[in-house]
Amino acid sequence: MRTEICKRLGIEFPIFAFSHCRDVVAEASKAGAFGVLGAVGFTPEQFARELDLLDKAVGDRPYGVDVVVPTHDVTGAEKDPETLRQELFNGIPQAHQAYAKKILSESGVPELPQGTKHEGEYLLRSTAATARRHVEIALQHPNVRVVANALGAPPPEMVQAIKASGRLVAGLCGKPEHARRHAAAGVDIIVAQGTEGGGHTGEIGSVVLWPEVVEAVKPIPVLAAGGVGSGAQIAAAMVLGAQGVWCGSLWLTTIESELNETAKELLISAKSSDTVRSRSQTGKPSRMLRNRWTEAWDKPDAPRPLPLPLQDMISAECSARARAYPAKAREVTINPVGQIVGRLNQVSRTRDVVAALVEEYLEAADRLNKILEADLYDS
Repeated sequence: MRTEICKRLGIEFPIFAFSHCRDVVAEASKAGAFGVLGAVGFTPEQFARELDLLDKAVGDRPYGVDVVVPTHDVTGAEKDPETLRQELFNGIPQAHQAYAKKILSESGVPELPQGTKHEGEYLLRSTAATARRHVEIALQHPNVRVVANALGAPPPEMVQAIKASGRLVAGLCGKPEHARRHAAAGVDIIVAQGTEGGGHTGEIGSVVLWPEVVEAVKPIPVLAAGGVGSGAQIAAAMVLGAQGVWCGSLWLTTIESELNETAKELLISAKSSDTVRSRSQTGKPSRMLRNRWTEAWDKPDAPRPLPLPLQDMISAECSARARAYPAKAREVTINPVGQIVGRLNQVSRTRDVVAALVEEYLEAADRLNKILEADLYDS
């Protein structure tokens, strides 16, 4: 199961475990996979603390971080983060804020206690300025071996800084042309994510996209993402030319995941057909569980979702109230997840999920070898 990318990073299995939960990343890395911590949910100060704790947890194991530098950043020129955050928040149309509050009220979700701010009021994420700070912090941690970027090719100065520090740069894409832009930018690893994936995702199916990207950027190694939830799917990705896989949804229902019990219950009870690509969370198409929140923003009389990061600042109140009142927010809880959610039918330890993927991969490879041997014998 070891590919060239395993040798470059010093890992046992080419399984990249993306999560916003520090404990998932640590356990995945300790199990021989490669944990990747999503930075977008943290302020720079919070992110620095998370990486300090992660370093202690993983020992000498490597891990990666994932930042978000949008190709089209509506924030424009860099400003003082606090000034920019206040300008953005104050500039959100009242109609959008009122509509979000109406959805929550009609769904029976209580207001936050008076004086409590939701994260949209203080957390400025999904902007180039925030991502640059995340990268600066990541490069101060020697265990960080890969810095990945979503929503476009990373800026040249960011690529240069990461490479100069001896790390690898990864980029996520949903189309072959996006992969070529990553290649032109000097990216070392390209993650091809099919539409089945959770979170921000394009329209091309994984089985179609993976070989297209492999062909478009060879010899740059490609990781397959989008709908990967079993060892057999890892084997299929390798057959199609990938050197490994990038998984995110699989870890949402692990013991180490920080999702509350209500959110995990919703995922465990969902079918693969229960997801939808919606702009209701960030303004960009993102796959999540279909519910009253996603359906409300699709209604003909609904305000059109705002561009990133404005819609993200609106939906943050929904997320904050769902964390405060999980049972009462079941119908509107924002749950980004891929179509592989149909396989998430129990709570497991992260290390056991890694072990199961490896065992299933070996079984699938053995089945393929037997089929090929039988075919050779018959011919």
